[in-house]
Amino acid sequence: MTDNPVAPRTPLTLLGTGAMGTALARAWLSAGHPVTVWNRTPARAEPLAAEGATVAASAAEAVAANRLVVVCLLDDASVGAALEGADLAGRDLVNLTTGTPAQGRSRAAWVEARGARFLDAGIMAVPPMIGDGESGAYVLYSGSPGLFEEHGSALAVPAGTRYVGADPGFAALHDVALLSAMSGMFAGVLHAFALIRREDIAPKDFAPLLVSWLGAMAPAAHKAADQLESGDYGTDVVSNLAMQVAGNATLLATAEEQGVSPELLTPYMALLERRLAAGHGDEDTTGAVELLDARRVAGAGE
Repeated sequence: MTDNPVAPRTPLTLLGTGAMGTALARAWLSAGHPVTVWNRTPARAEPLAAEGATVAASAAEAVAANRLVVVCLLDDASVGAALEGADLAGRDLVNLTTGTPAQGRSRAAWVEARGARFLDAGIMAVPPMIGDGESGAYVLYSGSPGLFEEHGSALAVPAGTRYVGADPGFAALHDVALLSAMSGMFAGVLHAFALIRREDIAPKDFAPLLVSWLGAMAPAAHKAADQLESGDYGTDVVSNLAMQVAGNATLLATAEEQGVSPELLTPYMALLERRLAAGHGDEDTTGAVELLDARRVAGAGE
């Protein structure tokens, strides 16, 4: 018989054991990775000790324990505070803390100046999705390609991985862009439920229709992407801007009849009306993106 020993799992350090950090730690522990954890409030790390994690007394001690260091804290300021006294030389730092693109780039420079490689990240999941291979959870990564290549298998344990570029700000930018789209969708969903809530229409009966309709419309993002890349907003137009603006009157009238505030809709409608007034009625609504470029708009007004 031939022995086939299991390859040793990469040991790692995790700073931050809130809801997301705890979920991440449990996923790595379940997969056999030695995990050292630290949390500003020590009691929050104690349950992980019972599951096999080593609890460090300080962030500096935790960083010293392993080459691969994962940070999942409240914000960029808390990342800086936790790492301030740690020796980062020779470490591979992966920042799973939610931040902005500028913060990702600034933190990358700060970390690299201290002798470490850096990846910024955006988690596209909530804690219950972590460690569940069927949940669809994934994490966006950007920064050091060498770090991602070397530790990709370990990073893929809690959730799928998607590397979006060497620019450290790209993970946060993708993250926030996706979350912004989600926010707009949730606004529309909330308005839709507000319209029906005082009628004899059960929300649970309406929800499947809503999910099906939104799912059918979502692929329009592919056409918008094609139009944005070509700069031609008049290609493959199904319902042009003029028609959309005209149709908005019915949406507003219905909201008034139902006693529902239109405030979740009117900013978008106003944007379309401005684009129409500029003479783009035959184009797709995608062209309204030109009005969202604050730098371009400011330049045109100078």
